[in-house]
Amino acid sequence: MELETVIYEVEGSVATISFNRPEVRNAFNAQMTVDILSAVKEAENDNNIRCVVLTGKGLGFSAGADLTARDGDWEDTEDALIRGYMPSLQTIMNMPKPVISAVNGAAAGIGSAYAMACDLTVMAEDAYILQAFSNIGLIPDGGANWFLTNTVGYKLAYQIAIEGEKLTASKCLDLGLANKVVPNDDLIDSAKEWALNLSKRSPQSLKHTKKVMRKALNSGYEDIYKIEANTQNAISGSPDNIEGVKAFIEKRAPNFK
Repeated sequence: MELETVIYEVEGSVATISFNRPEVRNAFNAQMTVDILSAVKEAENDNNIRCVVLTGKGLGFSAGADLTARDGDWEDTEDALIRGYMPSLQTIMNMPKPVISAVNGAAAGIGSAYAMACDLTVMAEDAYILQAFSNIGLIPDGGANWFLTNTVGYKLAYQIAIEGEKLTASKCLDLGLANKVVPNDDLIDSAKEWALNLSKRSPQSLKHTKKVMRKALNSGYEDIYKIEANTQNAISGSPDNIEGVKAFIEKRAPNFK
């Protein structure tokens, strides 16, 4: 798959998607919003892909929006956010496969939204997340207000947003914004190894767990309990369920199709 500003690579059951404007720290222009949507849709629709890694080429994950770019046909900022960025962010969040953000260097502004939209995050030791909007009289966007408040709570999220603190990888790990922190040189290999291990697990389990947990972010206990019960009933006795039980009894690794 050839794209202008994004690299799409496949190794077995793992797709790696890389922002590829390293000369501007992978800052977004309009073309990159088009390319990232194409890439995540490709991964979503390819039945051979079971896990996705999202990262950035060069020294940073993404510096946010390229404020010097003038290549979009958007009417205004609202149109850019809703028509340009939102479709790919929603695809990451809703695709029935785990997406791992492998964060190198800065994940700033809208770039941080892409890091946080992923289901799992591994960060290089020198990586950081930054909300610098208050420095230029704006607010976090790309859903960053939602990601932050749902992860760290209102008070801390508000402080992060208005003070523009650079959240180091170790602090992100403490706050629950990252799952793992690894040496810089090990970032991509670690993310791909994690993705490969996840791809060996039950696809239906990963799919439905993601769907229910995403739903849980905006639902009450009783609603989620009922969804769990309905889902469990639907997949009990499925090929994955039968293979998992059989493998457990036979004391071997399951071979999920």
